[in-house]
Amino acid sequence: MALVLHTGLPNKNAYKALIAAEYSGVKVDVVKDFQMGVTNKSPEFLKMNPIGKVPVLETPEGPVFESNAIARYVTKLKADNPLFGSSLIEYAHIEQWIDFSATEIDANIARWLYPRLGYGVHLPPAEEAAIAALKRSLEALSKHLASNTFLVGDSVTLADIVMTCNLFYGFQRIMTKSFTSEFPHVERYVWTMVNQPNFKKVLGEVKQTDSVPSVAKKPAQAQPAKPKAKEEPKKEAPKKVEAPAAEEEEAPKPKAKNPLDLLPPSKMVLDEWKRLYSNTKSNFREVAIKGFWDMYDPEGYSLWFCDYKYNDENTVSFVTMNKVSGFLQRMDLARKYAFGKMLLIGSEPPYKIKGLWLFRGPEIPQFVLDECYDMELYEWTKVDISDEAQKERVSQMIEDYEPFEGEALLDAKCFK
Repeated sequence: MALVLHTGLPNKNAYKALIAAEYSGVKVDVVKDFQMGVTNKSPEFLKMNPIGKVPVLETPEGPVFESNAIARYVTKLKADNPLFGSSLIEYAHIEQWIDFSATEIDANIARWLYPRLGYGVHLPPAEEAAIAALKRSLEALSKHLASNTFLVGDSVTLADIVMTCNLFYGFQRIMTKSFTSEFPHVERYVWTMVNQPNFKKVLGEVKQTDSVPSVAKKPAQAQPAKPKAKEEPKKEAPKKVEAPAAEEEEAPKPKAKNPLDLLPPSKMVLDEWKRLYSNTKSNFREVAIKGFWDMYDPEGYSLWFCDYKYNDENTVSFVTMNKVSGFLQRMDLARKYAFGKMLLIGSEPPYKIKGLWLFRGPEIPQFVLDECYDMELYEWTKVDISDEAQKERVSQMIEDYEPFEGEALLDAKCFK
């Protein structure tokens, strides 16, 4: 008998088991056409879980309910599964963070979110207490993640799977950027995790909510029926004269222009530089680098070095690469106004992340600083092109020069 997960999707609790199964090489089938409120109320389902909660895992040895227990069961099916750590103390720490995720993260997100969705009475003092408790927990988690890529050890464990599923649900439903920006290491952790292949296969594309849900209106209570009055002959109501639709609707406001579009014209045309960079296959220094400095307009553009603040945590090469890839994805909003090179440096951990960015305008655009949280994970230094050493460093970073500052290049990524 195969493992069968009884649940409707999407369901962040079901995702825990499905991601654990991907890491463990275990096949789990999900019940098709599952209907909440119908399937989970059937006699067959209630035999597996008497209170009708989902998910439930059907196994050859009997059913298992409660999502963390299901995830543990799936993980345990693989002998010596690294998701349980490599030592007794690592196993204990994994269990510690799973409990922390349930009692401190998931519970407080629920206390904040569910009353707003109408699943309970919304009481402002209770909401304030839930938000305060959640912030305290996220602060503790962020402090731990400041020096750790993963919750336990140097690779993904079951603790990361459970924690990420709970956090991503909060990110999707109620935790806006303005809320999570207080906890940059938690933000970095979430975006790193949800972009891991096994997570992404289950979760798909994850987007953070733009707003906190409004408090749901209470359903109107049924009123007692009034005794029927003697029916009077019906009279036709006078017809209303409706105003033309054009008078009722306000004309759409023109979209505000990006301030960078209002800058004086520049002699440097960014798309021309990007084409030159992409099309130069040989003699790169003589063609592309020379072409860049011939085009560069210090009045219309600015150059910036960036250095990752937390290089000590870059102990796993693919995770370090994923950090950079995620950063470049989130910089897509600036594609019209920027060009960038990101270098991953070092032949062994910890790896260094250094970058070079060309931005339209004399400063880093404010909308980039506001919208891309990764910006605060780097130290930013404006390039002084009158300094020949800095100018040469710019050329080397564009060129992927190796060794760079005496070290091997692990990888180089371009934003164009």
